[in-house]
Amino acid sequence: MSTSPASPASSQSSMRDREIVDARVIVTCPGRNFVTLKIETRSGVTGLGDATLNGRELAVASYLQDHVVPNLIGRDAGRIEDIWQFLYRGAYWRRGPVTMTAIAAVDVALWDILGKFANMPIYQLLGGRSREGALVYGHANGRDIAETSDAVGRFIEQGFLAVRAQCGVPGVKKAYGISSGKAYEPAESELPVETVWSTPKYLDIVPQLFERLRADHGMDVHLLHDVHHRLTPIEAARLARSLEPYRLFWMEDATPAENQKSFELIRQHSTTPLAVGEVFNSIWDCKHLIENQLIDYTRTTIVHGGGITHLRRLADFAALHQVRTGFHGATDLSPVCMGAALHFDTWVPNFGIQEYMFHTDETNEVFPHDYVFRDGRLHCGESAGHGVTIDEKLAARFPYSPKQLPVARLEDGSMWDW
Repeated sequence: MSTSPASPASSQSSMRDREIVDARVIVTCPGRNFVTLKIETRSGVTGLGDATLNGRELAVASYLQDHVVPNLIGRDAGRIEDIWQFLYRGAYWRRGPVTMTAIAAVDVALWDILGKFANMPIYQLLGGRSREGALVYGHANGRDIAETSDAVGRFIEQGFLAVRAQCGVPGVKKAYGISSGKAYEPAESELPVETVWSTPKYLDIVPQLFERLRADHGMDVHLLHDVHHRLTPIEAARLARSLEPYRLFWMEDATPAENQKSFELIRQHSTTPLAVGEVFNSIWDCKHLIENQLIDYTRTTIVHGGGITHLRRLADFAALHQVRTGFHGATDLSPVCMGAALHFDTWVPNFGIQEYMFHTDETNEVFPHDYVFRDGRLHCGESAGHGVTIDEKLAARFPYSPKQLPVARLEDGSMWDW
């Protein structure tokens, strides 16, 4: 039986139901700061988007509240593409982390609303499943090699199939990624902690770490490592080559990528897979890297890369060049972003892996969600939208707490890349 098209009256009714009547910013700190955008339609359907930018949260909150929200009121929440183009092309000052994080918050909230109107999870709106669950990796670290190996073993016991490993560097205090027995959260003080860095000491210890990890845990577990932008291209090439015998899943953020051509030097010297992009904000930040196949995984996140609408373009472009996704997923992304990312991960054909750090119990209570970890993978739920909500009364009990990320200096006092 054929179905007649919707009448002009019913179409106008749907548009009126989808009309945005309110949008507001919620700032909360259940263990760490999160910024959330909540958009409400005339029919009462609401959507949430993550707008967290670690260490610069209030800049995005202001951008949203003072500049974006007034432009949303009265618009049709179903016109996701048009609203994205309006916020990106209409602002004149394009790109950058603050702008793209704000756009991402709007975009994810609108996808959440669309899913609820359609009574479908977001992955179905994108085109359905490409996999049953998203492979994730956890963060193992220790003050020395032995402690890191023990931590890797604990993650394997929990069912993780992939683990990122970081260890302390002898002679270097507060090395990146080391938590000293508690969950790692680098933004720990109102003003930046100044740390000291030594590249030679780091380059000596990392190959020893992965030699020990393979000896202790075998070749089946996927092992990853984050350089965190600390090396020059030739130093990164040296490290990548020295790690080849240990068959890393990837070496992350080998060198700052403002100069995308710098990765050509690393590629010339090593076959260790490379991942980069958690600080990228648009497809233009990785265009040369992808089209020249200088990386194997793009780390750009939904919350910092303009939302689902823009990341879908980036992922399609990456797929043309056999580059896979590997979204950033540290605790500076709220469960709202993780929920949206898992729907994207479930759909995207060229999925690689998803970073996964455990949120605090307080964060999980503020942001109830339906995704679950099982057998080394995260599984998105079947709720309409992205499956994450917010308890606003509980959120109000955790006021904003100023925190900034550390900075790094070399041993002679020169500023370096943290």
